[in-house]
Amino acid sequence: MAQRVFVVDDEESISKLVEYNLQQAGFDVVTVDTGTKAYEMLQDVPRPDLIVLDLMLPGIGGMELCQRLRREGVTTPIIMLTAKDDEVDRILGLEMGADDYVTKPFSPRELVARVKAVLRRANDEGGPEEGVYHCGEIMLDVNRYEVTIRKERVDLTPREFELLHYLAKNTGLVMSRDHLLDKVWGYEFAGDTRIVDVHISHLRDKLERDPKQPEYIKTVRGVGYKLVRGD
Repeated sequence: MAQRVFVVDDEESISKLVEYNLQQAGFDVVTVDTGTKAYEMLQDVPRPDLIVLDLMLPGIGGMELCQRLRREGVTTPIIMLTAKDDEVDRILGLEMGADDYVTKPFSPRELVARVKAVLRRANDEGGPEEGVYHCGEIMLDVNRYEVTIRKERVDLTPREFELLHYLAKNTGLVMSRDHLLDKVWGYEFAGDTRIVDVHISHLRDKLERDPKQPEYIKTVRGVGYKLVRGD
């Protein structure tokens, strides 16, 4: 069965372009022209496999919609589309829970590649050779796609899960921001290492008792981050 992608964009020319290219790549595509309609449709289950979400939308804006979905526990991967080539907007989108972003104007081929990459990370994470990782009170089960802290389930976005998984596979080793960009994001972000910082902050908010004094996800100044087994 083809994977389903929701395209939420009020510009018909953009929406049709994205729809055509994703369909040519084998995806089942549903287009929506307002954030309000998209939110209503996303209340149904099963949800799409991925959402391509424009930042500027009538009704509920893209940023608000992304934040609302994440607040409600929806972990469907989200790629944000924005006409604003502004670091503040990109970082804000990531802070709201987006997994990736593409700046308009964009290459349809690039967008399709991003969609495939995000879905591959979300759906193919782990395998029969993978198992369960324990770091103090954190437990990450790759095959069940579950993370618990002090035996309580924690909802992570696909990108947060993959970042934690990669850190867990390298427990105790320092990972530079550039290395994490390459291994977790899978392509270069032109040195935009703030993306890593944002996702590390999300993980700390969800896993640490005191995110400002982390027990598990440590910062190594001037180098990067490492996951440790706890103080």
